[in-house]
Amino acid sequence: MQLSITFKNINSSDAIKSHIHEKFDKLDKMLDYPANGHIVLSVEKLRHIADINLNCDKIKIYAKEETENNMYATIDALTAKVKFQIKKSKEKQKRHLAGDKQSIKFNELEIDATGNIDG
Repeated sequence: MQLSITFKNINSSDAIKSHIHEKFDKLDKMLDYPANGHIVLSVEKLRHIADINLNCDKIKIYAKEETENNMYATIDALTAKVKFQIKKSKEKQKRHLAGDKQSIKFNELEIDATGNIDG
């Protein structure tokens, strides 16, 4: 996963960068294709805010999380939110590709001797 990290109103830190890469490398295993992500970390007064735009083949995810006084907690909450969205979109794709095979059943239709279908 290609990640770009932007810091607004906060000093960049190698510890925060490594924490982000550690968390999102786990999510990268859930994706079928290579992904690009842009993360913006910002601080406004006491609020720590993290945004992500994640693009992967058919999956496009935007998530925003905000906590007070702890950037690591914000990153963890953002990771959980993105993980949920990835699972949701993959499940949606799986349902779509499976189709509704139950919709047409010949055993539910009665065919009379003349070949007409009564249903």
